[in-house]
Amino acid sequence: MSILFTNVTAVTMDPAQPVIQNACVAVEGNKISFVGTQRPAGEFDRVIDGKGQALMPGLVNAHTHVAMSLLRGYGGGHDLHHWLNDYIFPAEAKLDARCVAAGTALGLAEMIASGTTCLNDMYMFIDTVAQTAFDAGISANLSCGTTWFEAPEKFSPELCADCGNQIRLADSWHGAGDGQIKVDASIHAEYTSCPPVWEWTADFAARRGLGMHVHVSETRAEHEKCLEKYGKTPVALFDQYGIWERGGSAAHCVWVSDTDMELMARKGVSAIHNPASNLKLASGVARVPRMLRAGVNVALGTDGVASNNSHDMFEEIKLAAILHKGVSGDPVAVSAWEALSMATVNGARALGRDTGVIAPGKTADLILVDLSAPNMTPCHDVLENLAFSARGSDVTMNMARGKVIYEKGEFFTLDLEKIRAEVQGYALPRIFGV
Repeated sequence: MSILFTNVTAVTMDPAQPVIQNACVAVEGNKISFVGTQRPAGEFDRVIDGKGQALMPGLVNAHTHVAMSLLRGYGGGHDLHHWLNDYIFPAEAKLDARCVAAGTALGLAEMIASGTTCLNDMYMFIDTVAQTAFDAGISANLSCGTTWFEAPEKFSPELCADCGNQIRLADSWHGAGDGQIKVDASIHAEYTSCPPVWEWTADFAARRGLGMHVHVSETRAEHEKCLEKYGKTPVALFDQYGIWERGGSAAHCVWVSDTDMELMARKGVSAIHNPASNLKLASGVARVPRMLRAGVNVALGTDGVASNNSHDMFEEIKLAAILHKGVSGDPVAVSAWEALSMATVNGARALGRDTGVIAPGKTADLILVDLSAPNMTPCHDVLENLAFSARGSDVTMNMARGKVIYEKGEFFTLDLEKIRAEVQGYALPRIFGV
């Protein structure tokens, strides 16, 4: 299908022409075919008049656990480790595939309505997440977050359920939908696994040509206990075992050292900043300005909404911009452009996606944002408004891979009433007995 956007304020995320007023953007199939100020020649199946709206790349949620929408706000008021062990892990032990399908669909509805077109998810029953994301039309990098709680000497890939999960997931889903679904190798974290797991996972990623997704240095305790146990930080330790040979996504990175940052920049490891989740769990504030200066690619994620309460990436954009100004006392510590980049082009780079920029040949992941909304008026600077004023509710259209999947409150790939019924009628009673 061919679609032409006219009269839009195109926020391209291309430094060469960051904002184009009264722009025309054409989409053919799943690719952007034209960007300019003159209407391109030819006929189009649909013409969308974008007057009063900004057209920007779809948002990339580079670290999340989407099915945790079922646990939104559960166990609040605790640090990460008490929250996980006393609330989240017991609740997750009651999940089944049907629960995960319901939670994933609910989370995807929230993401899609607020402008996300691509996500990076790590969870259990991940094949169910894959099918749900595939049906919703959204792009997804998926991994299962391998854990091993027994003694290292007892490890074998045959005994580790998550090793089997990684193999089956890659066999079934990697590259599905002409690349809509990608599979990454993954380790949950240093403190939930051990060296034999890391060796196997690094080898698996190398053999299958997969990316990598790991939780890294989320809390001070995690970081310091790793130093005490191994004499190395988690970033350096994983490097020793080959985890970063193909780069990867390192979620959180709140406590990484300057040396870690240099290694990440050298190895192409992206730091996925989760400001809301890290603040809510009192994990700390990642040194994002220092990472950017070190040459680390920094992307944004919501984490699971159990530790955030929202999948709205515009909240993360604003928080990422203002948090570091306040912490550093520097009003230009993270600019509007840098915060928007984290949620678009940087996220695409972290996930190995050819998107995040409005330019010919790029994947057509695009959203329209209403510039006439009261919270967006007046608009002296569209970048400032998108970074500091916009909300997910200002998104009027979501196009993923050239297909409009949401427009003006209507979902075209999800049945919201059916999702609500599954959540209320099955998933929540199974988990909480209510």
